[in-house]
Amino acid sequence: MTWIKTIPMSEADAKLRQAIEGQRGLYPVEYATPVHPDESGGSTIVGSHTLIPEALYHAFGTFGALMSPELPLSRRQHEMITTMVSVTNRCKY
Repeated sequence: MTWIKTIPMSEADAKLRQAIEGQRGLYPVEYATPVHPDESGGSTIVGSHTLIPEALYHAFGTFGALMSPELPLSRRQHEMITTMVSVTNRCKY
């Protein structure tokens, strides 16, 4: 596995904390507990973006907005789409 420098929440500045908390606020409640938490208790995939807080917020905030229950697709349809995208991209998770 490739090693990527990350910044744990204990060392995060205000900008990084705001980006992480902002993107978390957009996610459905089911995503509140990471499946593979890193040392800060967050998701390792989110942690891999901690060097660029703006990119972290926009990348994960986009997904959170796309999963909004206010959109015309059901949660089941959202999950089917994300599963197919992962399969198409040969993603392991």
